[in-house]
Amino acid sequence: MTKLWVERTGTRRYTGRSSRGAEVLIGSEDVDGVFTPGELLKIALAACSGLSSDATLARRLGDDYQATIEVSGLADREQERYPLLEEVLKLDLSGLDEADRDRLRTVVHRAVDQVCTVGRTLKAGTEVRFEIKDNDGP
Repeated sequence: MTKLWVERTGTRRYTGRSSRGAEVLIGSEDVDGVFTPGELLKIALAACSGLSSDATLARRLGDDYQATIEVSGLADREQERYPLLEEVLKLDLSGLDEADRDRLRTVVHRAVDQVCTVGRTLKAGTEVRFEIKDNDGP
């Protein structure tokens, strides 16, 4: 299993790391060159939808198909949460007739609904546990 952690690298700046060598810069909205945690949540959702639909789209549109998934959602600052996240998958469907476009939409929705772990987790809700440990202690 991949180990994940963040390290503080400055005031309101962190670097997210994985045991596979990946890094992402994280910080507050007023810091240039970083993603906010909320932006990473949205990107994770869009990436999960893309990965979940990739094989289906490649079979129908070809391995070199181009796709962009835009994701947005405003935070409710009173509740400190995102009440709505919206994704838009942009594809060139000009090579398909209307019936094939409809079938494609159906199978892509089904693929994302069935295997996008991030989307499924957000829709169902999840328990989050947070604890604090002393570095010197057990």
